[in-house]
Amino acid sequence: MIWLTYRQFRVQAAAAVVAVVAVALMLAVPHPSVPAAGSLFDALTANQRRVYYAGIVVLAVVPALIGAFWGAPTVARELESGTYRLVWNQSVTRTRWLATKLAVTCTAAAVVAGLMSLAITRWSHSLDGALGSRHGSLPARVTPVSFAMRGVVPVAYAVFAVVLGVAVGLVLRRSLPAVAVTLALFIAVQVAVPQWIRPHLLAPTQVDSAFSRDTLDGIEGGPEVGVRRVTTKAGGPGSWVLSHQLVDTSGRSATLPAWFGQCLPQPGPRELATPLPAGKGGLDGCLDRLTTQGYRDRVRYIAAGRVWALQWAETGLFALVSAGLTGFCFWWTRRRLG
Repeated sequence: MIWLTYRQFRVQAAAAVVAVVAVALMLAVPHPSVPAAGSLFDALTANQRRVYYAGIVVLAVVPALIGAFWGAPTVARELESGTYRLVWNQSVTRTRWLATKLAVTCTAAAVVAGLMSLAITRWSHSLDGALGSRHGSLPARVTPVSFAMRGVVPVAYAVFAVVLGVAVGLVLRRSLPAVAVTLALFIAVQVAVPQWIRPHLLAPTQVDSAFSRDTLDGIEGGPEVGVRRVTTKAGGPGSWVLSHQLVDTSGRSATLPAWFGQCLPQPGPRELATPLPAGKGGLDGCLDRLTTQGYRDRVRYIAAGRVWALQWAETGLFALVSAGLTGFCFWWTRRRLG
């Protein structure tokens, strides 16, 4: 059964070898080094920037492709053609048939995703978490832009994608529809997890930050259009900020007082991106008055130093979901396939 599965899987295995070699060649570009001063982004060569962003794209796409083109056809192709009945008539049980296919495909997916993630993570290690200039900063490793494309989670995604594809193929029994549905479901999961699940995997740090020029991060709106929000810096470089909430002296949610918008200097809304004048009655005076009246910016964030804790938490989550889908696959094979 293992030999037969390998024979059916040899084309995908060859494609995987080619993909791993291509990634290795791409990473032949010299490792970037962090400059002692100045913008990190500006210190990178054009090729280093291309490789950095290409690494993010590769690890974002590979698990989806593995699930769609490895997982979905693994059983759907045999169910569609009817060849599974021949195997079952050769003293191979349904459970062994499915277990062998899952074991071979999941192992190959884990190895491919693991090798790619290891190579890309090592190459970009000096850049992850480091920030460049305001108009070219590199994404911090703990933030959704690059979190899922580093460390161990790509392996968990790849295995989940394979099991998801197998489950969809068992239900639909058609290769092409299974490929399309697997891609759609996997993309939906990858969009939903960073927004609604990942922020709750670890207890975030919460701080109430006072307003001042030193802590100010940004002002949304302006005197002419109304100030919608004032945010502060929190968590240190590389942190993943989950939310900002204005609170009053009692710690309850509040709205900006009406006087704040009129207190600010009066540039046009487009000019708020430039530094506002300091001094009494200027921006400093407005922020001091806001702080004196007890207003604080309640910031919830996950610090950059907790990236590995978050990685293992999300890996465990996907391992549990994959185990549940595997159980469903065996149940469906025993009860619903004839």
